[in-house]
Amino acid sequence: MDQNFKTPSIGVRMACWMYEGMLMFAVYFLAAYLFGALSQTRHGLDNRHALQGFLFVVAGIYFVWFWSKGQTLAMKTWNIRIVDNSGNPISQLRALSRYALSWLWFLPPFAAVAPFHLSIPEILTLVLGWIAFWALLSRLQPNRQFLHDAMAGTRLVVSPPLSK
Repeated sequence: MDQNFKTPSIGVRMACWMYEGMLMFAVYFLAAYLFGALSQTRHGLDNRHALQGFLFVVAGIYFVWFWSKGQTLAMKTWNIRIVDNSGNPISQLRALSRYALSWLWFLPPFAAVAPFHLSIPEILTLVLGWIAFWALLSRLQPNRQFLHDAMAGTRLVVSPPLSK
């Protein structure tokens, strides 16, 4: 298989995923601060649904922008690039599709938790179990891609950073 189309190992992809989460903490922190300042929110529970919607949009802009350029900051660190199934850079529309589908990592367990009054350890077990199950589903894909990548027509490939 050509080096440009080699799939990163699941360990590398999950490490990148965790690092992306740490970077997103900073993005969310700044976005929430901006939202609070602009909306004059004085209490953490005021405007919380509007804040959640705002953070969803901010994360979407972050990921769609960087994915359409080929790599997020975490992907550069872990030498991963996103391409379409032909190996070409992805469009913003395909990146948006991937962003929407990537929520399958979290929405099913949270939807399952919603009708029940589960304890924190039960919620953590359910969410982490789903994430592990979702990650292991990549073993069933021909190119070892995550299911949301297969559905979006994208692939993660091993690549040095596109820019220095």
